[in-house]
Amino acid sequence: MNDAKKTGNYKDANKLLDAFKKTQHQYGASVMINDKKVDTEVLYNKYDIFKKLYSWYMYAGSLLFIILIIEIFKSRSKAMRITATVFKLIILGLFILHTAGLIARWYISGHAPWSDAYESMIYVAWATMLFGLVFGRKSDLTIAATAFVTAMILMVAHWNWMDPAIANLQPVLNSYWLMIHVAVIVASYGPFTLGMILGLVALFLMIFTNNKSWGRYWGWDPKETWALISIMIYAFVIHMRLIPGLRGRWFFNLMSVVAYSSIMMTYFGVNFYLAGLHSYASGDQIVSVKFIIGAILFLTLVGYFAYRKYLKFYKK
Repeated sequence: MNDAKKTGNYKDANKLLDAFKKTQHQYGASVMINDKKVDTEVLYNKYDIFKKLYSWYMYAGSLLFIILIIEIFKSRSKAMRITATVFKLIILGLFILHTAGLIARWYISGHAPWSDAYESMIYVAWATMLFGLVFGRKSDLTIAATAFVTAMILMVAHWNWMDPAIANLQPVLNSYWLMIHVAVIVASYGPFTLGMILGLVALFLMIFTNNKSWGRYWGWDPKETWALISIMIYAFVIHMRLIPGLRGRWFFNLMSVVAYSSIMMTYFGVNFYLAGLHSYASGDQIVSVKFIIGAILFLTLVGYFAYRKYLKFYKK
């Protein structure tokens, strides 16, 4: 080989390599990798698609986000809409390329590409982008934000402590459960990551706060309790459509107004009428009983007359 490098004549070196290859196939054919897999792995390592994808996702997601922000604060133009659509298609194309990379790694390794730390990261990135595209059909901002987060995940996957090498499958993972259990559990990190996008806003708010006031997250304080009640009431309103006897435009809209009373109680009632850590205005009682009764009577009248017209013009 050294002589061949000096002279540029690889004839003898190639003969030796062919001899080695024949010997390997003769005595170890059962464990030899076929030439097509070798060629695929060479291409895979040459293009290193996942390392390049994170910057491409970053550029496409960031530019799409900027375009959407401009659209929000300025009037929409046809040119901006076309540009946004182009970037969405680019992100979709990157996702297809991402998918192709996972398929190639699967083919090369002979097992599902989520068996180690690096593979799980690129798979989580894929799942995150998948759910972003699915849930972002009516929200371009979701697609842009998801592309950015996907870029972050792929960037982490290529830090020095991650080994991108294709290795043998761990014996404990040599099971069909790799295709079922691991695939489903790891893929679930995708929608959780989408939730993280919203949680990130809260984390930034936490950066600007000092030590927690009471050192716990729940203590059955009246404000906390009424916040829970409000969540349960609105959960009922949201799920009314699943109960045949409660379906209908009139009742849904009426309950949307009634449910707001829980928010008023959470905000005003706790402060003025109840004693607790959140009752900063206890004793003031600005919201009088007369106002509450008046609000109930007003809603009753509105609901009554709306129901009469509902029966006449809407209900079939």
